[in-house]
Amino acid sequence: MAGLDPAIHVLNRCAEKGVDGRDEHGHDGGVVDAPEYPLDMQKGGWVYIMTNRRNGMLYLGVTSGLARRAWQHREGRIDGFTKQYGLTRLVWYEWHDDIRLAIQRETTMKHWSRAWKVRLIHGMNPDWDDLYETLNQ
Repeated sequence: MAGLDPAIHVLNRCAEKGVDGRDEHGHDGGVVDAPEYPLDMQKGGWVYIMTNRRNGMLYLGVTSGLARRAWQHREGRIDGFTKQYGLTRLVWYEWHDDIRLAIQRETTMKHWSRAWKVRLIHGMNPDWDDLYETLNQ
């Protein structure tokens, strides 16, 4: 699939570290005190959108463990865009049986206009509620 080459390198690094993301020394890349969630990348992946408020700034991401990643964003455990702009509200997500398809979908969606992404959010979550609390229901 076109556009997957950079993502394959990420998958290879994750495979070298193990499915839980830890290296041979037990380090997890700086994330501490996160709840334990299964992170088996072979089982697929999630594409998701985080925001700070209704019609606010959007962040599009991909992960193999949605609950864990959403928690990391909410708690500010991941340095970068979501932490800098306070994007803590999970407003949309989509499951893919193959992580490679999830990565491809995220890559494609990053080229979409904001209006298309907002339409997608409105289709699943018209009130822009935080969906984090509904993940384990």
